[in-house]
Amino acid sequence: MNKDSYKAGSLSLSGAVAMGTGVMIGAGIFALTGQIAELAGPSFPIAFLVAAFISGFSAYSYVKVSNKYPSSGGIAMILKKAYGPSVITGAASLLMVFSMIINESLVARTFASYSLQLFDVKNTALLVPALALGLIFLAFLVNIAGNKFIGGISKLTAILKIGGILVFAFIILWGSGLSSASGVQAGGDTTVTPMSFIAGMALAILAFKGFTTITNSGGEITNPKKNVGRAIIISLAICLIVYLAVALAVGSALDIDAIIAAKDFSLAEAARPTLGQTGVIFTVIIAIIATSSGLLASVFAVSRMLTMLTKMKLIPHRHFGLPGGLQTHLLIYTVVMAGLLAAFFDLTRIASLGAIFYLLMDIVIHWGVFKYLRDDVGARPTILILAIIFDAIALTAFIIMKAMNDPLILGIAAVGLVGIYVLESYYLKKMREVGIGLETTHMDSHS
Repeated sequence: MNKDSYKAGSLSLSGAVAMGTGVMIGAGIFALTGQIAELAGPSFPIAFLVAAFISGFSAYSYVKVSNKYPSSGGIAMILKKAYGPSVITGAASLLMVFSMIINESLVARTFASYSLQLFDVKNTALLVPALALGLIFLAFLVNIAGNKFIGGISKLTAILKIGGILVFAFIILWGSGLSSASGVQAGGDTTVTPMSFIAGMALAILAFKGFTTITNSGGEITNPKKNVGRAIIISLAICLIVYLAVALAVGSALDIDAIIAAKDFSLAEAARPTLGQTGVIFTVIIAIIATSSGLLASVFAVSRMLTMLTKMKLIPHRHFGLPGGLQTHLLIYTVVMAGLLAAFFDLTRIASLGAIFYLLMDIVIHWGVFKYLRDDVGARPTILILAIIFDAIALTAFIIMKAMNDPLILGIAAVGLVGIYVLESYYLKKMREVGIGLETTHMDSHS
């Protein structure tokens, strides 16, 4: 990797905001609109609004700790400050890593689903994973170029996609009649319960979780003790505006059944009634920009978090004969795992798995800050407790809904959770048995 790949101060405030919005908008609005509408029904724009409110509470813990202890380890650093070099720290950090890798596969498959709308393709079963894998490989190549190149791309694509999405929303609302933005058209087959709405809100929280990308790059942001928090708040505000505009536009153009039927490419379908094929092409181009830049920013953040976890001696590392250093290896492992998920899981299951892992990790973060760090970082306990309660309600409702309509994904999540905990316990036990000697040797092997 280039010398400036992990250089302190190599990301500006605007670059950090672009990276955060890049991850959120790439995954949130294109990948999850249809998924959320399927659960929340005609109230899915409200689900985005409530999710933003909850995400604001969640961001509080990250901002307070990152302001005092900015680090490229981000979430891993927060967990270690709270729980020490423990199994909880390692396991919760890996939950975040895997939720971000899951997000990458979600974005990659969304890229493929939208791209194929430009062509008259009947059978997409093989093309969707193939295109997704191609985008993941491209993200790997770009990430090798380092922070400055990534930051420049993030800024350019952020302007293009946010501007393009807002233009899309305005045209669709204008074409559908601005008065129609006051409510989403209900479909005949749509049944929404309070439980399903909360489950949809849980998925919408996943659409805002990209702000953690900023936390994971904290040590590389200029003036991090001020700009990490600023970047998170600005990113959340921008994404809320964009999400609400698009949700109202899609809801004004299509009834809820049509949104669900086209849930993997609902924005492109919403452009069709007003603008025809030209609108579809415009929307697909914006989707390609948004998803590709979102994947780029996410791969950037995950590889850095894995690097920090390895240096903290919380996860093992093997070279497997690969060239380059630790950071390059972890970048490779990241894209390989994302590629496997993109190849074998559909969008709904990918999103579900990501939501479960993220909400669990988020609860662990808030509890750690509440119990061990609140006085040190000046955090208000009431806000921390509310953040835990909101996450717990969303997670419980989501698990109940999945138990009723897709219990397999809960089994996969349970196996993943148990596997992470067992492997992390075994690794840390071996590290304690070997002691400092192995720690020094392991560190030296990456110097």
